[in-house]
Amino acid sequence: MGTAPITARSDGAVDDLHLATRNAAALWTALAEARGHALSRLPGLLAVHGDDRAGLRVLLLTSAPSASDVAALTDLVRRRLPGRVVVEDPFGGVDLTGAGLTRRSLPIMIRRPAPVPPPALEVTLATTPAQLAVAEGLVVHGFPLEPWQPHRPGEAFPPALLDRPRVRFLVAHRGGTPAGACLTVADDGAGVYWMTTLPAHRSRGVGRALLHAALTHLGDRPVTLTAARAGRPLYDSLGFVPVTDAIWWS
Repeated sequence: MGTAPITARSDGAVDDLHLATRNAAALWTALAEARGHALSRLPGLLAVHGDDRAGLRVLLLTSAPSASDVAALTDLVRRRLPGRVVVEDPFGGVDLTGAGLTRRSLPIMIRRPAPVPPPALEVTLATTPAQLAVAEGLVVHGFPLEPWQPHRPGEAFPPALLDRPRVRFLVAHRGGTPAGACLTVADDGAGVYWMTTLPAHRSRGVGRALLHAALTHLGDRPVTLTAARAGRPLYDSLGFVPVTDAIWWS
């Protein structure tokens, strides 16, 4: 394990990247606390010590982690292997091939505050445990979140998340049927996560309705997300611009 060279970025891109990282840290902190999973914080990383289904999740918080942070990360990964491990490195500054992990890259994108049309489909907030379970099932099956299958309501997204005003789940309905969902986290900026549409409802405007509703809900904040390939055209069309490619190790 080592440190990879960092590509030079403009000051604005660095600020955007740190905003996206803070959003992700807020998300994983909320999930860990709601799930009852241990949380470790070091200056350069945040680690969530999940159960056998959740696994170990590590978020790098800086482009230049200290030697002690890298050593701690090495130890965390090696003690958890061969169990489920995901390390999210927004800065692309750490090389984990020596720890037995493989890498993939996904773009981080940001959208500045701007008007957005109202959603063309019905989109509701999940405010009860039953509604949250519906949103959870949509994400588990539609994204999909394979470690959380078979779906057990309240396990991936516990009802305790409903008590966190900065965390919201939105559900899009098509023809009266729940068709897609996403999670938002609002801090000094905001993040959109796990935006998904069930296969039977794809290419029917569900994702666009969800994103319109999420952006309206989040108001005058810059919004970040990590873009899967399938969602990139939608994000581009709504004014999201790439910041950098984050590296995900698993």
